[in-house]
This record gives sequence, C-alpha cells and structure tokens, in this order.
Amino acid sequence: MSALARHTRLSGLEPLVLTPDLLFVNIGERTNVTGSARFRKLIQEDRFDEAVEVARQQVLSGAQILDVNMDEGMLDSEAAMVRFLNLIMSEPDIARIPVMVDSSKWSVIEAGLKCLQGKSVVNSISLKEGEQAFVEQARKVLRYGAAAVVMAFDEAGQADTCARKVEICSRAYRILVDDVGFPPEDIIFDPNIFAIATGIEEHDNYAVDFIEATRIIRATLPHCHVSGGVSNVSFSFRGNETVRQAIHAVFLYHAIEAGMDMGIVNAGALPIVDDLDPELRERVEDVVLNRRKDGTERLLEIAERYRGGKGAASVEDLAWRDKEVGARLSHALVHGIDKYVVEDTEEARAAATRPLDVIEGPLMAGMNVVGDLFGSGKMFLPQVVKSARVMKKAVAHLLPYIEAEKARTGDAGKPNGRIVMATVKGDVHDIGKNIVGVVLACNNFEVFDLGVMVPTQTILDKAREVSADIIGLSGLITPSLEEMGHVAREMQRQGFETPLLIGGATTSRAHTALKIDPHYKSPTIWVKDASRAVGVAQSLVSADMRAGFVAANDADYAEIRERHRNRGDARRLASLEQARAQRFDGGWDAYEPPAPAKPGVTVFDDYPLADLVELIDWGPFFNAWELAGRYPAILDDAVVGTQARALFADAQAMLARIVDEKWLAAKAVFGLWPAHSVGDDVIVEASHDGGASAQARPVTLHFLRQQVDKPVERPDFCLADFVAPVDSGRHDWIGAFAVTAGIGIEPHVARFEADHDDYNAILLKALADRLAEALAERLHQRVRTEFWGYAPGERLDNGQLIAEGYRGIRPAPGYPACPDHSEKQTLFALLDAPGNAGMTLTENFAMLPTAAVSGYYFSHPGSQYFVVGRLGREQVADYARRKGVSVAQAERWLASNLDYDPE
Repeated sequence: MSALARHTRLSGLEPLVLTPDLLFVNIGERTNVTGSARFRKLIQEDRFDEAVEVARQQVLSGAQILDVNMDEGMLDSEAAMVRFLNLIMSEPDIARIPVMVDSSKWSVIEAGLKCLQGKSVVNSISLKEGEQAFVEQARKVLRYGAAAVVMAFDEAGQADTCARKVEICSRAYRILVDDVGFPPEDIIFDPNIFAIATGIEEHDNYAVDFIEATRIIRATLPHCHVSGGVSNVSFSFRGNETVRQAIHAVFLYHAIEAGMDMGIVNAGALPIVDDLDPELRERVEDVVLNRRKDGTERLLEIAERYRGGKGAASVEDLAWRDKEVGARLSHALVHGIDKYVVEDTEEARAAATRPLDVIEGPLMAGMNVVGDLFGSGKMFLPQVVKSARVMKKAVAHLLPYIEAEKARTGDAGKPNGRIVMATVKGDVHDIGKNIVGVVLACNNFEVFDLGVMVPTQTILDKAREVSADIIGLSGLITPSLEEMGHVAREMQRQGFETPLLIGGATTSRAHTALKIDPHYKSPTIWVKDASRAVGVAQSLVSADMRAGFVAANDADYAEIRERHRNRGDARRLASLEQARAQRFDGGWDAYEPPAPAKPGVTVFDDYPLADLVELIDWGPFFNAWELAGRYPAILDDAVVGTQARALFADAQAMLARIVDEKWLAAKAVFGLWPAHSVGDDVIVEASHDGGASAQARPVTLHFLRQQVDKPVERPDFCLADFVAPVDSGRHDWIGAFAVTAGIGIEPHVARFEADHDDYNAILLKALADRLAEALAERLHQRVRTEFWGYAPGERLDNGQLIAEGYRGIRPAPGYPACPDHSEKQTLFALLDAPGNAGMTLTENFAMLPTAAVSGYYFSHPGSQYFVVGRLGREQVADYARRKGVSVAQAERWLASNLDYDPE
C-alpha cells in the first residue's frame, strides 16, 4: 500500500487538499472585525444573523478558507467567536469550507477550535516572544490537529527585508519540524506584506522583498506554504478602490508565480490582470516591481482618473522650482519639503568652490529664516523639525565631499558651538530632549546626543572628547533630579567650567536654584522648553552676551534661595499626628465595598490597537510639540490652527499605519485583590502568582499623607483612606495595572533616524505614548464596568473619560498622590509585569518600554486625586521605617517633596 502524498489536508464538511495544481487558495477576509468596519458593526450591534450572511457571501465569491477574527476591545472576543462559529457551522453552504481561527489571544483560538469540525488553521504563532513560547504554542496547535500560520516576526520585530523574512522563516521551520515534530505541510508562512508607494524610499522594495522571499522559502523549506494579507500592500491608496484592487491583482500575479499559494483577500473584488487598463497595469507594475524611481509619482498622476470623481487630489504648486538653487533650498527648508533636496544640494555643490560653502551659504541662510520665523512665533515646532529633516538630508549628501575636502585642506568649518546632551542614568524618556536637539541643530549647533540612561562619567568623557561648549541634561522622573545634582557635583569635582543646562518635565527653576546650582560654580541654567533652548545656548557661547546673561541668572537664583530661607511660618506644616487625625472618612459603617467579578490577575497579551484610537487624548500630544491650546479647538486656533491641523493630519496618517501594519504591540496586565488599610499602608492579600487565594501572602503598599494645615472639616488625604481599615469589619479590594503600547517601536524609530527623519521618529514616539495612555483609559473603563464591575451601567464618551467623570481613580507611583517612584517595584512584582506585559524598571524606576503607564485602582465613590505636597521630617522618618529603608534613602526618593533641607 503506497503512502499518501505529502499534501496539506484541511476540511470543513468537505475536504480541501492543497495540491500543486490548486495554484492559489483564497482566504476570505471580510469576517474579521479588525479588517471590515461593516462586519465589526454587525457583531457589536448583536446582528449575528446578518454577520452570517457576510460569511456566506465570501464563500459564494470564491473563498476556500474563511478567516474569522473577533479581536475588538469592547467585545467579549471569546464569546463572540464561539457564537459566530456555532452559527456558521449550522449553515452547510458555509460550513463546507475550513475556518482560519484568527486571534491574538490563545484563549479565543482555543475556544474557536473547539467549535469546529474537520481540520482548521490557527492564525497565528511567531517567534516574537522567543523560542520557548513559540514551541509551547506550536505543540498546542499540533494537539488540536490544526495547521498554523507562522508570522515572520522574531524577538527583534517584524521582518521587512527579503533576507530577514527568509532568516526568520527558516529558523521557525527548523524549530517546528526538527524540535516539535510539526508536519511541514501544515506550516503556512506569512512573511509580512507591507504597504508600497508610500513616498518613503525604503518602502519601495517591500513588494519585491515579499515576492523574492516567497521564492526562496518555497525553494528551501519543503512542503510549506506562503500566505499573507494582500490588502496591506495597497494601503497608501486607501479611498481609491479601483487602484487598490489593481495593485492587489498585479501583486498576486507576481507573488503566485514566485510560490505564494494562499492569501487573505476579498475574493469577490479582484479584477483579472489582463482586464486592467494597460496604462494602469503598467504603472502599477512599475510600483509593485520597483522598476523605476518615479513609479509612485507616475501612478499618482493617473490615480485620480479611477477614483470616480471623488476627492480630487490637490495640484502641487511647483512654481518655486523655477527659482535659482539657493532660493529653492531656502524654500525647501522653510516648508519642510525634502523631495528635491538631494538634487538641489548637488547642483549647489557643483557650483560651489567647496562643499562646505553650500552649508555655510544657502543652507544656513535658509535655516536662519527658519530660526527667525520660529523665534518670532510665525513658525511652530513641528515645522522646525520638518525643516531639520531637509537640512539633515542635505548635509548627509554633502558629508562625503566635506570629509574629502577636510582630508585635503584640514578645513572643517565651525559650528556655533558643540553641545553634549543626554537623558541621565536611570531615565528613559527622550522626546523633549530630541526636540531640543533638533532645534539647536537647526541653528548651527553641533549636537552630540548620547541617548537615554547615560552614566555621569560617559557624559563628562564625551564632553572632554569633543571639547563641548555646553552640557545638557534631561529627565522626566523625579529620581532624575538627584542624578542631575550628582552630575553637577562631579563636574565641580573634576574641574569642569562648561555651562550646564537642565531640562525635563520634573525640573524647575526653583529646584535648579536650590538643589543643583549650589553644587557647581560654573553657569547652571534651567531651560523651560525647546523654544528657549536656542536663546540660552547662543547667550552662553557669545563672548558679548555671556557675562550679562549669567549674571542675570545668578541674581534670579539668589533671589529664589533667599525666598526659600525666609519663607517662615507661612510654610509650617501640620504635624503628622494632626494630619492623621484629619484623615478622610470613608463612611465604612454604611458602605459595602464591591467585590470584583474577576479577582486575581488578568493578562492581555496583544491588545488591539484599533480599539484604542478613539480614546486618545490629543491635548498632551499637541503640548509635546509646544502647540498651545485645547483639542479640538486648537485645530481652528487663529495662531496655531494651520500647523495643528497639518500635524494632526500627519499623526492620523501614521496612526493608521501603526494600526494596520502592526508597527507596535500593546500589552496589559491588571490585578484585583482583597485588601485593607492599616494606618497609611494598604495590606494586599495576593497569592504567590499574583492571584487572590486562600494561600495569599500579604504585600504592603506604602502611601504618604498630606500635611497641609487645613480647617478641621477638610481632610488631609492619603490613598490608604480609600480602602477599608482592618478594624472596620468590611471586606475591601484594591487593583493595580501596567500597560504598554511601545513593544516593537525600536526598528521603526531606527528606520526614520537612519533616513535623517527626526520628525517622524518623534511623531511615532509621541503616538506610542498616546496609545499607552489610551490603553490605560480603556482598561480602567473595562475594570469598572466588567472585571470589577462596580459601574456596569457606565456610559461615557471620550470627553467624559478624559475629564474623569467616572467613579474611582487610578493614581500612579511617582505622581502627586503617591510621589515615590520606588513603589513601582512592589506593583510590578504583584503583577509580574515583566512576564505578563514585557515591562521592566530601570534602576531609578523608569518604565521600559517608555510608552507605558502603571498604577493602582481604587473603587470607593469618595476616592479622588490630590497632591501630597510638602512633607516634614517626622513623616519621612516614619515612611522610611514602614518601608524598611534608611531615612537618607527615603529623602532621596522624596527629594522634591521635602519641606526641609536634608543637609
């Protein structure tokens, strides 16, 4: 008896055998809540009967496998998957084909597999969490008797080049076949289809990279298959369905020829390649196959013909291209247009005596215009960062010529000054520092950005190496304040005279005057924001301006120190005993704390980014770019409205790519545990694994109390007041959470930076921060209404959520109600944040990834945010005792809250 041929065998009610003569298997894409707005609406509105019709239409249109995805944040994904699959399994015309169970949550995949007859496909598994997790998932898929889609995604991120795609898929194949014993014919590789024709040169080869990787994978990894989400490739033409479908058809024609034998497509919408308009086909093929540098522009020229008259594109005004080259370069710099800068820079270089003349001449003339406009308030920070992108690309083109000239003559030109910048040790935040660096570079300062978490000696060694004129320090978290003081002391000890700039969210003029400047005899200047950085730097490097500027700063600091010394009784605090006597009264005799519906720890391994977009609070986004105003009114502001709209449009475009192309991954973990308060502490009953159980071990959360001398009827708050005291007889609970939306950001930031594109690098980091905050908002909403469930009827729009119009609070360690960042250690241990959310802490308790939020949940209806404020010696000593640390250590953690001088 001969053995069966090694073909993939799938089935619904009918078998589907993937033989070579089958050529291509269509995977229906419209039963996916993340890919179809109509299907998502039907599921959200409980219109499952109509949703079943979407599945039927996909089968009638030629789908041979049905992709089903229910990953939507406001859905019970597992319940929705089970209900929908049970419904379509009762429809023979649909159930006859196999189903691809598509989810980022294993529990949803597992629930779906249990509903299906025959042999299905799991979408997907990957190496992104490492080999151990990959092997565990693969073994589960094997146990369920399913085939698996394997993404070209490893610990370093998604594969974008042909070499990376082949490398990851080959590694995964060997693990699956050699270590797991997975049938190679049941492996379906997805080497990542990315958008082309985006206007970014490095994206031009994405389709070719996929096609060539497919050819190699099929040739070198026997019996496997290659699939992908075809709609991704045309994303840059969204809104023009005719052109999108032409791109899909052409892409598939060449990919199938290379060996792609499966794909997630809208089976009913694909045109036949030979039926395409010849001109459209030629220009689409130029783009798909990357046959010409101007392929994208040529396709854009004709794309509007196929839009059906909707949304005609604006015509670019190119009159400025007729000006002489210096004027063209100035125009490009002022307007942030980098499209022609290399050719214009080359034209200017060819006409110049030295390549350096181009920088010192037309480029600096253009940047001087930018600087003047920015300084006069006629140009705004996002525009300046775009101008810097143009400048960097021009300089990058000139650099080889300048180096050759320097080697020949020794003349390298002279910048305004050299500045070494760094985010101090233990801190990881750098958006503000990066913006300052860009603005300074635009004003002909040579900036040496050392990055984040930089030790003191590294900063000082670099300053000596480059003969720095200025050293700039940045930090966001309060422990960074002490680190800056340490840098100042070391600069004094090592004999530096270089001016020191201090900046960052937690810094202030008063703190710099009181805690940093006294340790360093040379100028120490606090810089409020990027708009002040240039003026400060220019004053410090100017022989004419420096003496007067430094004298004025010293006089300002002296006045601050004098006020601090003479503040007298007006700053007297209440005693700790008095403050505790005025604690908040939770009314525990009449109040019954709510018990959670789902106690213990809950993990979201890959929270759908699409679910977070509507919850973004855009106010802090515009603040990060130093555009003042409230959203959405800022978009129509008489002063900054035009630039705010342009920035917002860029943000929306990038946000769409982040979501659709999965640039970032979001993870979240929260826990709900029994708890009671003892004085100013909260005792949490959590098991060894973070859950709530009979084998719980007590974990203590340490909080601080206000010591404001208030009237007797106004309480001095402490967060512990919002949890039932141990002697109240009430059973209460507390929650904690940690979320991040920054996983996978590094290669994208590196890609932008490699292209001299600080604007998009900063934009991406700012959006990752917004998504993390939105995830914290969404998670808290679900905890209130679903997992803790004390507010099941809550119905708030995004404005009400941002305004915190709900019951309960989520204060974070390091912020005003609990200013000690070190408490994150306990919080992270309770949640196992490293294992459950991929989040870690630096030595100074900054969170990694940087786009992250963590904190506590309090449910008491009287719980509220407050500022702990100034603390007396007695409470700091008491706090040190409760935490089991030295008073000196507690003083370091609470440095910005002390009402006394530790020295």
